Amino acid sequence: MMPLSLRFAWREMRGGVRGFRIFLACLALGAAAIAAAGSTAAAFRAGLAAQAREIVGGDLAVALEEREFTSPERRALERLGRVAYAAASRAMAEAPNGERRLAEVRGVGPDYPLAGAVELGGEARLADALAPAGGAAGVAVEQSLLDRLGLRLGDRFELGDIPVVARAVLISEPDRLGRGFPLGPRVLARLDVIRAGGLLAPGLPFGETARVVLRPGLSIRAARSETARLLPGGAYRVRDRNNAAPGIGRLIDQLEYFLGFVGLASLIAGGLGVSGAVGAYLDERTDAIATLKVLGADGALVRNAFLAQIAALACLGVAIGVAAGAAVPPLVGALVRRELPVPALFGLYPAPLVRAAGFGLLAAAAFSLAPLGRARRTPPAALFRRETSAAPGFGVELAGAVMAGAALAVIAVATAPTPTTAAAMIAAVSVAFAALALVGVAIVRAASRLRGLARGGARLGLANLAGPRSAARTAAPAIGLGVGLMAVVVLVQSSLVAEVAVTAPRQAPALVFTEIPPEDDARFDAAVARAFGRPLAPSNFQRFAYASGRIVGVRGRPVQRGRIAPQGRWAFDADLVIAAIGTEPPAAGVVAGRWWPAGYRGPPLVALDADVAHAAGLKVGDEIAISALGRTLAARISALRHVELSAFGPDFTLVVDEAAFTGANLRELAIARATPAEEARVTRALGADFAAVQVISVREALEAALGLLKRVTLAVRGAAAVAALAGLLVLAGAIAAGARARVREAAILKVIGASRRQGLGTYLVEYGAVGAAAGLAGVALGAMAAWPVVTLVFEAPWSIDWAGALGLVAGAAGIASAGGLLAALHALAHPPAPALREP
Repeated sequence: MMPLSLRFAWREMRGGVRGFRIFLACLALGAAAIAAAGSTAAAFRAGLAAQAREIVGGDLAVALEEREFTSPERRALERLGRVAYAAASRAMAEAPNGERRLAEVRGVGPDYPLAGAVELGGEARLADALAPAGGAAGVAVEQSLLDRLGLRLGDRFELGDIPVVARAVLISEPDRLGRGFPLGPRVLARLDVIRAGGLLAPGLPFGETARVVLRPGLSIRAARSETARLLPGGAYRVRDRNNAAPGIGRLIDQLEYFLGFVGLASLIAGGLGVSGAVGAYLDERTDAIATLKVLGADGALVRNAFLAQIAALACLGVAIGVAAGAAVPPLVGALVRRELPVPALFGLYPAPLVRAAGFGLLAAAAFSLAPLGRARRTPPAALFRRETSAAPGFGVELAGAVMAGAALAVIAVATAPTPTTAAAMIAAVSVAFAALALVGVAIVRAASRLRGLARGGARLGLANLAGPRSAARTAAPAIGLGVGLMAVVVLVQSSLVAEVAVTAPRQAPALVFTEIPPEDDARFDAAVARAFGRPLAPSNFQRFAYASGRIVGVRGRPVQRGRIAPQGRWAFDADLVIAAIGTEPPAAGVVAGRWWPAGYRGPPLVALDADVAHAAGLKVGDEIAISALGRTLAARISALRHVELSAFGPDFTLVVDEAAFTGANLRELAIARATPAEEARVTRALGADFAAVQVISVREALEAALGLLKRVTLAVRGAAAVAALAGLLVLAGAIAAGARARVREAAILKVIGASRRQGLGTYLVEYGAVGAAAGLAGVALGAMAAWPVVTLVFEAPWSIDWAGALGLVAGAAGIASAGGLLAALHALAHPPAPALREP
């Protein structure tokens, strides 16, 4: 009792999927990319959730800056449950051979860790590794510190003023993910050791964290409320296991959307392959369609018969893609699990797979219905003449295609972490797709005009490019979109790499000195000059007095976070480094107002980062309240400045006039330009008289950032290559769709005396021109999309990687030419007689 349309569809499908391989591949590729992106993000989220207690170090983590918990605060926290204390500081590690290196030091209590385990190499137990040996405290250190200092396990060295012995290699800590980016290798010691060694003295940059495993029956919400009651004042940060790593969670959301967006772009690019495959298949079935209509079948019956077949094949293609996408993350995880920076729990997650399937089916509908509509509207006589290119007038098929495309966009926006950004990206892709379609039309018209100027194989190639079966109309938009996405990644990466590897090392300081004793600042400057072997000048050395503080009021009212734009809230959520500067320094970057005059002694004035000011709606002349050094300071904004983090100058968010902190015991830091040899000399030289001064190597931090950037962009390039692969599938579909006509064309060329070389040249010109034009257009559109990302989002100088851009164009032209040559070889391999006898 099967409906007649389904019976016809079943009979058609018994011949297999021949003619629909490109159709299946395009759908499978896009669905696989979306499924893999969603499954990977779900695995990371599940990993974070499964290890939330380890990442936090318990159920709750309460952190203070620049002081330890008082005895009443400790008693209050211990009423919540079991508590483990840890303090983080920095100190210079010095080996007996004189080598010195800044180290990130953590002192942990006897109950550490409450959740998870510390992984060590050497000593089996943390307690054994931290036990004293031979009059020195035991420590666990990262291998990179041992390598830098030329040490081995069992060797002694100095950590600040603390004699220590390296007893184990520190491999991992369960709560490492919840902490920030380190400025040096990590060292783990006992808490009482670093306290006795003076690393937690008042005025030093350290912080203490209490990690709590809540007592039975006490909920997270109740514990946070109890913490707020027991620790009034709000000068602390609280994290709990329900939000163990918020920054990483946001990063995972953005990564999932970007990778999913690449998959969606692949579906759009491959949509032309879907449409071309359906159209080519219907062209092959023109006799069957005409016969059905002559025998009395109406257009709806014809449409439904082929619609059922295409729907079944679309489900097959999407199912293949979803299955592949679900299998990719566990496979990748098995290969690089140890190198993943975020814990992942790979498995089968239905939600991202359902989402990928929905996107795939909607894309199939959006690009398949229009060709079916043309077949329904074409009269039998035209079908017998093999004409199925009726204009796509309005009908139920076109309406369905438009609705499917709109649903695709709506779901993509609704499921994105930032709908506004998603809408902008989808709009940009739509505009780019339309522009590339116009490029395809322009290629056809240009070929039509240029063919009269060419001769031989080149003229035949241009004639084919201008003809009704031109690959430019379908392949150019798809190839251009894939190249465009690759160009965005390449150009953004090249600009950021140039900033980190070239601009920043040239403009930024090579060294930062902290904890300079104010009473010995002149002697310190002299020691640095001797180590450098040259005089110090503002162009290569600057020193600043500073304090830590927080903006607590705006225009006479307490800070209200809800009224501050999200991009600027960070400046009001935590303590800032506040510099006290007199005369306007070089590279001050004032963009509004003016700096205070030299020797100013009036009411407190400040210079504020312009981006922070705009986020809070502040302008020159407004008043802010600053809590610093145990008092609240009311200051008026005198200048707004652009803070260039990679420049050699005062990159402080907040600067006050020199008289504002008169009489206060300020700390001092300095920045310097130095060669690697000067850096090594000054680091060793300061160990004699200024052992407490911390030397931060900006060069090493930039090298670490560059390595991380290259690893990330390598993965992103691989994801973007999926869209380029979709363009190649469309090209392959265009070649396959015209294969029969190409064989007949090659036969005619042979009969009239054309050589094999001329035949190959014909196809080389045709497809090479398509690839080159699409590549150029894609790179141009990619540059237009990359420029605002580099200059506005990352605030980096714009630079073009010409080698990468030309490589993309050459790659597009070369691959398209290779496809044309393969098509030519296939067509020229057939003998002329059978091809010319075909109707």
